[in-house]
Amino acid sequence: MSAKELKTLSREEVAKHNKADDLWIVVDSKVYNVSRFKDLHPGGASVFAEEDIAGQDATDAFYGLHRHDILKRPQYARLQVGTIDGEKSVIYSREVGLLSDVPYAEPTWLSAGYYSPYFKESHKRLQQAMRKFVDEIITPDALAREEDGKRPSASVINAMAELNIHTMRMGPGKHLKGLTLMGGVVAPEEFDYFHELVIIQEMARCAQRGYGDGIQAGSVIGLPPVMNFGSPELKARIVPEVLSGKKFISLAISEAFAGSDVSGLKTTATKSEDGKHWIVNGTKKWITNGMFSDYFTVGCKTESGFTVILIERSEGVETKPIKTSYSPTAGTAYITFDNVKVPVENTLGAEGKGIFVILSNFNHERWVMCVASARGQRFIVEECLKWINQRKAFGKPLSSQAIIRSKMAAMIARTESVQSWVENITMQMCNMSYKQQAEKLAGPIGLLKMYATRCAQETATDAVQVFGGRGITKTGMGSYIEHYHRTVPFDAVLGGAEDVLGDLGVRQAIRQMPKNARL
Repeated sequence: MSAKELKTLSREEVAKHNKADDLWIVVDSKVYNVSRFKDLHPGGASVFAEEDIAGQDATDAFYGLHRHDILKRPQYARLQVGTIDGEKSVIYSREVGLLSDVPYAEPTWLSAGYYSPYFKESHKRLQQAMRKFVDEIITPDALAREEDGKRPSASVINAMAELNIHTMRMGPGKHLKGLTLMGGVVAPEEFDYFHELVIIQEMARCAQRGYGDGIQAGSVIGLPPVMNFGSPELKARIVPEVLSGKKFISLAISEAFAGSDVSGLKTTATKSEDGKHWIVNGTKKWITNGMFSDYFTVGCKTESGFTVILIERSEGVETKPIKTSYSPTAGTAYITFDNVKVPVENTLGAEGKGIFVILSNFNHERWVMCVASARGQRFIVEECLKWINQRKAFGKPLSSQAIIRSKMAAMIARTESVQSWVENITMQMCNMSYKQQAEKLAGPIGLLKMYATRCAQETATDAVQVFGGRGITKTGMGSYIEHYHRTVPFDAVLGGAEDVLGDLGVRQAIRQMPKNARL
């Protein structure tokens, strides 16, 4: 039934349709004929048999059980037969491309009446463009791919490439020169780490953790070593392929016996007799995007010490999927290198000096994870605020309970503190050279990541308590909460375990202690 055919009805008229074979309900001033649908309802026909449902306004009952998005689905939208005379629908959920007006759902720099010393008009223009792109292009694909486990759709990768989003995710630098960024909303010469922060946080709003890693996360951590330490010839060949979305790359450091302990790597690279090739043998584990990568930035043990080598998928390279807590769409892999022959020109940085290549790369990787974590926590705050406002228990909204408000206060405080710390670190990055960042920010970023991931896990636990049984159910009202709670530990482990990073931050602080400092 089209919108033009919808009837204008009074509530008295609707009330007459309260029989099993003639059953209407009102949801948000819209009238639905559920006579035939009631027997197909997952909760059973008995749900509609209650006196305060049949022929009556079922808005509170509906939103106590279902998300608003359900009403937009074609199979349910077609059940609408009319609207209530003189009334307008007022309920809405996530509006495509728009900011949320739920308190704390957006960072303060995006909230009306608030100010920031960090963000300019170009950041706001980029945010608006990214919000629309994520809502219309990325999120629908994310939901579908999380369901079927396939890699992100080529159409999405290509759409991102056309707008140079892959390139912007590498941060500010010479690689942006001469490009049109996001349709021209920001100029290459003004692009800074706050612009990159905007891109990261908008993409995180798809709230599908496996997809978030699957959509070129491997390039974010695997390509910078090539860009910063590869030979001119190597960069000229590899970088355009990856940034155009035609080829894929991943960072392959972790091993079964060496996760955060880079010094314990067992993968070896030995020179061929003519000295022109590396012969690589060993395994790598938990490699994000490894299943569909064409290139691997690999940490190897050589005679000269730890060395980073770019390995192309070729004879002797085998990848097997690893099942994790999140979707296979991330392409998490176990990789075997069996006598893989690699040109020595593929060495990234100086032979035996790979630790500098990886450590400088870790800062950006960990910062990206902190930025995304801040946005992920904020999304959960928004979900919980909506839920406690609409869910009724003991005859009152959940928000009337002091214990619930206490949990929300803690969630909000954690989210705001992580965002503020992230913005402070980002400001330092904007005013430091790449070398200065490596020297000064490894410890602070390590501490930030530890703090952010611990805050995230506390928020995930509190959110499950707020949602109750729905918070551990993969579909329905608490689907985002269940997903977040199940996948949030990834950030606490990937990029360096939080305990290790916390220790890194303290060790750096101790090394910088003045020798004459006393109580």
